[in-house]
Amino acid sequence: MSSPFRPAIDLLAQYARYHRDERNIATHVVGVPLIVFSIGVLLGRHGVRLGGHELAASWLLFAPAALWYLTRGEFALGLAVSAAIAALLALAQPLADAGTLTWLVLGAGGFFVGWTIQFLGHYYEGRKPAFGDDLVGLLVGPMFVAMEVLAMAGWFKPLVARVESRVGPTFVRDLAHPAT
Repeated sequence: MSSPFRPAIDLLAQYARYHRDERNIATHVVGVPLIVFSIGVLLGRHGVRLGGHELAASWLLFAPAALWYLTRGEFALGLAVSAAIAALLALAQPLADAGTLTWLVLGAGGFFVGWTIQFLGHYYEGRKPAFGDDLVGLLVGPMFVAMEVLAMAGWFKPLVARVESRVGPTFVRDLAHPAT
């Protein structure tokens, strides 16, 4: 496994090598946020008391992750992905405080559905998920999705072009032929 402290361009290019099929990217646009949200639900139920306030475990994990995103050399993207994750965690928090059945169904169920969507995307891709070779891919996934979604809105196009210069353009794989 390579260092998790590589520049964003290196991390994104490595991740993108496993995500060139447009259907795979589309499934990740749905699956990755659902997984992050579900983790927020599951880890939002318990935490630690700090100065009279309860701080959920989800926010305790968010802080170093946000710092990591902000220090990979693409500050605007780091800020965007950190804000998106913070929004998902904030939306998840009330559900973490719901009844046990609601908490479990939305947390574990959402996590399962999110990963099912991810694996469907990798069927289209014809490749295993990136984290199979490098666990840091679990952190890069939200950054990649934020980049792709914001590029659709016209942002980060130069960054996408730099990634594509390393790994090639996206495509739609013919499922009748093996992946290369």
